[in-house]
Amino acid sequence: MIDLYFSPTPNGLKVQLFLEETGIPYRLLPVRLSAGEQFAPEFVAISPNSKIPVIVDSAPADLAGPLAVFESGTILLHLAESTGQLLSTDARERLETLQWLFWQTSALGPIAGQTGYFSVYAPLPVPAAIERYTRELRRLYGVLDRRLEGRDYIVGNACSIADIACYPWIVPHQNHGQDLAEFPNLSRWFAAIGARPATQRVYTGVEDVYSSRGSPVAICVTP
Repeated sequence: MIDLYFSPTPNGLKVQLFLEETGIPYRLLPVRLSAGEQFAPEFVAISPNSKIPVIVDSAPADLAGPLAVFESGTILLHLAESTGQLLSTDARERLETLQWLFWQTSALGPIAGQTGYFSVYAPLPVPAAIERYTRELRRLYGVLDRRLEGRDYIVGNACSIADIACYPWIVPHQNHGQDLAEFPNLSRWFAAIGARPATQRVYTGVEDVYSSRGSPVAICVTP
């Protein structure tokens, strides 16, 4: 059993998406970020950076008792390695998958997050910041679009943690000022991942955290 400390942000959703894809039993434990629950001492004890997601694995491989894991990329890697799912055992393909996982955590996620912040949440508009991050995010979409040319998945012939990591950060593309019509390979991949049953289950009723402040909108993922 996995306890997932969760808020429906892209990083939270990608861990839930892994769990739904693999069928691992889990319990969802909401963390209300707007109420500051991420700063509660009992949460900081398992998430030193006061961020979601965090998991507690009640039956880790070392059988040494419950194991808390924070940082979404590390969580995906831990779950993939401990279950043998969504990560190839072929050395080269595994390395390639990890490169794209870390690309998401170091580039796509942070830049998309800054784009969302300055476009929606900043107390005052900062046009230079909005332009800078929107432009850089468009460049990163182009990187992923080129990668997906002639490919159904980011790495290999099946869905992997690379796809799981990247998809939730593409979901808010409209509120991040991006037009998927400019990226045909990315658009095709996005539609295919969105049509997967696990994705449909995860995103049913989820609100876009990057919609206009005070006016959350439900994300519709069409099969």
